[in-house]
Amino acid sequence: MDNDEAMLLALKIAAEASVTSGDVPVGAIIFNSAGEVIATGNNKRELHNDPTAHAEIVAIRIAAEKTGSWRLDDHTLVVTLEPCAMCAGAIAQARMPRLVFGAWDAKAGAVGSVWDVLRDPRSLHSMEITAGVREKECADLLKEFFEGHRER
Repeated sequence: MDNDEAMLLALKIAAEASVTSGDVPVGAIIFNSAGEVIATGNNKRELHNDPTAHAEIVAIRIAAEKTGSWRLDDHTLVVTLEPCAMCAGAIAQARMPRLVFGAWDAKAGAVGSVWDVLRDPRSLHSMEITAGVREKECADLLKEFFEGHRER
């Protein structure tokens, strides 16, 4: 599975989940080294009243359960929005070697925008990061969501 194809799936998950949960449209997928999707996630903070229920955390929990290990060291995470500090920490703790994200988050991004948690030289884990995949589509989905909420 290439980055573009994976991001299209993450965008689809984000858009569908936002309609059903009413939460910010962020979608995440995790696939293994064979290119098989083993977990998907979307924001569920509003649905579960859980501040930790970001798309990345939801997907990581599902992937760890499916694989029977907290170590996801042969998996890739694809997410429509730059991870926050909490999610960046969880990604590092899961030992994933690759992260792909779409839109930058100028307010809370922790993979280059506001902070750079995953590339900090003091970090115990290093990974390959690809940013800006289908960036405009990811950003537009968020923009439409927030414009719709401001009109209410």
